[in-house]
Amino acid sequence: MNETKKARERAIILAVQLKSQDDFEFSESLNEISSLCETAGLDVEAQYTQNRERSDSATYLGKGRIEEILEQREREDIEFDVIIVNDELTTSQSKHLAEAFDVKVIDRTQLILDIFAQRARSREGQLQVELAQNEYLLPRLSGHGVSLSRLGGGIGTRGPGETKLETNRRHIRSRIHDIKVQLEEIKKHRARYRENRRKHEVFQVALVGYTNAGKSSWFNQLTDSETFEENLLFATLDPKSKLMTVNDGFQVLLSDTVGFIQHLPTHLVEAFSSTLEEAKYADILIHVVDRSHPNYSGHIETVQTLLKSLDMSHIPVLTLLNKRDLLSEQPVENTFDTRYVTSRSAADVAEVKKTLSDFIQTQFTPYDTKLGADSGKIISQLKQETLVESIEFDEQTEQYAVKGYARDNSSIVGRITEKRESHE
Repeated sequence: MNETKKARERAIILAVQLKSQDDFEFSESLNEISSLCETAGLDVEAQYTQNRERSDSATYLGKGRIEEILEQREREDIEFDVIIVNDELTTSQSKHLAEAFDVKVIDRTQLILDIFAQRARSREGQLQVELAQNEYLLPRLSGHGVSLSRLGGGIGTRGPGETKLETNRRHIRSRIHDIKVQLEEIKKHRARYRENRRKHEVFQVALVGYTNAGKSSWFNQLTDSETFEENLLFATLDPKSKLMTVNDGFQVLLSDTVGFIQHLPTHLVEAFSSTLEEAKYADILIHVVDRSHPNYSGHIETVQTLLKSLDMSHIPVLTLLNKRDLLSEQPVENTFDTRYVTSRSAADVAEVKKTLSDFIQTQFTPYDTKLGADSGKIISQLKQETLVESIEFDEQTEQYAVKGYARDNSSIVGRITEKRESHE
């Protein structure tokens, strides 16, 4: 039988270490671009680096370093189909590298966009990917087509990449406009859903964090779902929301969002702003951190910076230092808004739900009310819409004394009183 499995493309990575960049930061950057290549389905054959004050304005790496790589390629018969550059290239740099190596050249932004194109499943996600690709391509039309038009498929040519190369700027601008109109309609649709949830006082919590931190694992554990999980970057692209229950009945709408990453291009953040709106309008953010990662502190800083740029830094944050089962050292003690956890532990899942309940309580107003002996339905509704702390039945008065916490004390008490009076 003939082998029909498609061969994986082979790649080499080019990277410049700036004098202002320390060795650890640069090493982590190389590890991350290698992981991105793996996620995109590339086999990395080699990495070539160079220390410079700044990247060469024409060829990214210096001409001497490029000649060394070409000589080694010839001498050792190294074969590769694509060059991955660990930075965003200018049109000139991309053009000259493609001419020097006679293969297609993909920079970091294109690589991320390609992964997004592979992962987008919803109509909204696909439109957002196409918008970001077109906005990236528009200023690079003059010099980018040469390297990509030679190849009809593979990395860097998904989505609009291969179809837009011979299209003029006017057509791409028109397409960008059309996509934005469609996304605006989806945005309005989401706004209507949010307004409906707001009317019903649905409490919203969003999972945020660095890519591959374990957000989808926690989403699945907290909501008993089966969201796609894999040890790859950007395993989740399309947002997902589902109700979860804490405190014996209180319902919370939990949303899973796309992961963040260092040096995420501005236009890419803007293109996915509607996807991140589920997090933007959340009452609480759960920041999931891969505590086992050597650069976890850098990941925390990246997420905090992006949250600030998205005007989300005012939202209360509960931090989960995830994957504690992979830590060699003993974790430090938990605090009120920080927990060392692993999604593989049922005890930790229960602990996170309890912690989230306590966290929500601090933002609610306490209430204390009395209900008749036949108020079972009202008590059940209270458990769904508020955090009920205690229910005690007084046999002498034949009334339930209910204490708890609600988002809006006057609103919840008023609604309870109205239902009780109409029942009587």
